[in-house]
Amino acid sequence: MSYNTKNYMEQGGEKLVIGGTMEILSGASVTGLPVAENQADSTATDIAGLVADFNALLSKLKAAGLMEAD
Repeated sequence: MSYNTKNYMEQGGEKLVIGGTMEILSGASVTGLPVAENQADSTATDIAGLVADFNALLSKLKAAGLMEAD
């Protein structure tokens, strides 16, 4: 009988493979993830201003590596 696990540490311990579900419980923390620059609340009074604020948010997400670049 053999057993295949979906979650495992590769030999040498340099890489953890998650093939199943990873559950992060309340109170836990994750470090080392990219963080996007803060985007201030929009104060737009028209559509053009809202578009500019939204595009600024997209740019910050892309710069932080949280979204693929165009």
